[in-house]
Amino acid sequence: MSGWCLLDSRRHLGGPADFWPEEAREWGLMVQRASLLVKQVSGCDRVYLIAFGEGARHLHLHLIPRFGSDPQTQAWCVADLYRDVERGQRPGADPDVFRSWMSRARELADALMAGTPNSI
Repeated sequence: MSGWCLLDSRRHLGGPADFWPEEAREWGLMVQRASLLVKQVSGCDRVYLIAFGEGARHLHLHLIPRFGSDPQTQAWCVADLYRDVERGQRPGADPDVFRSWMSRARELADALMAGTPNSI
């Protein structure tokens, strides 16, 4: 699905409990800004967040666009969608739609990540 993004921690750690205080503050700001970016570019109603800290103990947060009009994006249905794509039972995001999404996200990201969310 275009707009489904990952936010990775800079440092290898298992989850938010392992952040140093300054990292926790920065992570919170980045989650907010990345969520605004996903919402602005995709036009979704809200952004779901799912965090994992498996494997090499590297925290990554999935930011998933939720569209009220699309039942495939509600609650745990997004997990079924993810698994179906991973198994090859459903196609992934259309490459042209993905490229368009990324182009728009790059246009907005600099201002947003610099801390000026009202400028987007």
